[in-house]
Order: sequence, then structure tokens, then C-alpha cells
Amino acid sequence: MDTSNEVASAQAPNVESDKLLILIADDSRLLRKKLHEELNRHGCEVVEAVNGKEAITYVLEHEPDGVILDIVMPIVGGIEALEFIREVAPDLPVVMLSSMNTPQKLMKCLKMGAIDFIQKPYTREQIARTVDRLRKLKVKRLEKATENAANEFDDFDEI
Repeated sequence: MDTSNEVASAQAPNVESDKLLILIADDSRLLRKKLHEELNRHGCEVVEAVNGKEAITYVLEHEPDGVILDIVMPIVGGIEALEFIREVAPDLPVVMLSSMNTPQKLMKCLKMGAIDFIQKPYTREQIARTVDRLRKLKVKRLEKATENAANEFDDFDEI
């Protein structure tokens, strides 16, 4: 399975849609497959990346509603990808996923702006809560964008 084609061929989401576009970045094909299926059950559109570099490329080219990043990946790891994503898309919700349960890594990710940390193996309930949270954050981002656009329009009227 060549996930680079999946990343490259995905379309930008329709901002009016309830459907969330979630990017999964994990080097485990099995985990991506299972998580992909679980997210589909919750009505999400899913794009996959095998490492942090592919995840960064996708974020730069598209606007996913959320990213789920494994911490340990080849080429560019999850923490490095999170750092870069925070620079280019500071409001993009990122959830970290890892089998490593170290409080130091957890705190580092949260301080860097990750909205959550899911321990592998994850539960269906954890994924359901994550999807609910991402939906709420999408609504807030859309409301904020609408408000900003209205404010810019008001400023234009004053000219």
C-alpha cells in the first residue's frame, strides 16, 4: 500500500461539510488500517501518512480538520512534525498517539499544543471522544472564521 499516493490524491475538505477530514500519521500499516476503519464508523474521511514528513506535506497542501500523529516514526517523528505543524497551522488540532507511556513525552506534546494524547492500544471510546472533540473544534474554527470575515466586511464598509 503506497500511502504517498493517498496523501497526494486527497482533496481539500468542503468547509460546509459535517464530515471531518482526519489525517493519520503512523508507520504501522495495521494501526492505520484499524484506526481508519474506526474513524470511518464515526463518519470521518481519512487520509494516511507513513511518517511525519508525509503528514507535514499534507498539512501544507490541504486543510484537514485534525491530525493524529504517532510519536515514533521514521524520517520525521511525531514530535518534530507537531512542532512544524504548530508553526504553519497553529489552530489545527493535533492528537498524539503512542505506545510509549512516558509523562515527559506527554507533557512535552501538550505544552507544544497537542490537544490530547492517546495511549496505544486505544479504545473505541477514546476515538469516539476524540472525534467529538474534533467536531466541536471545527465548529468553533468555522464560527471564528465567519466572525473574522464579517469584521473585515465591516471594515471595508468604512472605507
